Amino acid sequence: MNTTQLECFLAVADFLNFSRAAQHLRLTQPAVSHQIKTLEDELEVALFHRTSKKVRLTQEGHMFLQYAGKILDLTNLSRAQVKGSFQVRPLRLGIGCRSRADLRLIRPALERLRQEETRVLPLLRLIPLSALDNLLTEGDIQVMFTFQETAPQTSVYRELLRCPLVFVCREDHPMAQAETVTVEQLKEAGRIAACRPPMCPPSVFAIQGQIVTSKPPEQVMFCENQEVLFTLVETGYAFSVMADFPQLRSSSLRYIPVEDCPPLSFGVSYLSENRSPTLRRFLTLLEETLTST
Repeated sequence: MNTTQLECFLAVADFLNFSRAAQHLRLTQPAVSHQIKTLEDELEVALFHRTSKKVRLTQEGHMFLQYAGKILDLTNLSRAQVKGSFQVRPLRLGIGCRSRADLRLIRPALERLRQEETRVLPLLRLIPLSALDNLLTEGDIQVMFTFQETAPQTSVYRELLRCPLVFVCREDHPMAQAETVTVEQLKEAGRIAACRPPMCPPSVFAIQGQIVTSKPPEQVMFCENQEVLFTLVETGYAFSVMADFPQLRSSSLRYIPVEDCPPLSFGVSYLSENRSPTLRRFLTLLEETLTST
């Protein structure tokens, strides 16, 4: 049973004339007759007495008339409710972050997105970079933060920042007043805190490696993530070498450029087929908020 059958039945029951019912429904008379016939076949009863001069409801037709209108009304109501629910349903934007630093970077953009796009709800995923690759491929997230050198090859990469390589230490570190430092100087700068890939980009790890391999084991502290690394630096246990994000700097630390090290490209990766209007707006807001700070 479908709504076309019900609409045809109700129109013929109202006009008691197939031609006028067809005109009212903007259908052909054979089409209306076919719908009535298929409905009668399904119900296994005749709904109308038909003669060459008139049409009238059978007793079963009168009985079905009590329900046909309610069925059609309920169908239309449910369709409207479902359509209305879809129109107000939040739009999900899956965002993959490698660390809590990424979460701090995107806060201004998320605040503006909330004000501009009230239907959009961000779905934030804070998990290792290797797992983010899979989520992006599978469509569980629409965008992920990454350095260009670690961006998935199947994705589109969009640069947001150029991050210089810096020596980070406390203000009481012996080298804290330097304007710039060299890798050779850092080999003699005391204890270093370092992260392995994928927690840090391979190019940064290569620089760290030159320093780490020049030191005895007690002068090296390997960290599982950036949060641990920053804690060790802030409490004076070690210095570190990392890509610099001015938006995330701590006022208690010194950030000194490392000579002869090119800046790193940091941005986002997404699949070209998933570049929705919501994602495009979010990326624009990211560029605006990151470059304004």
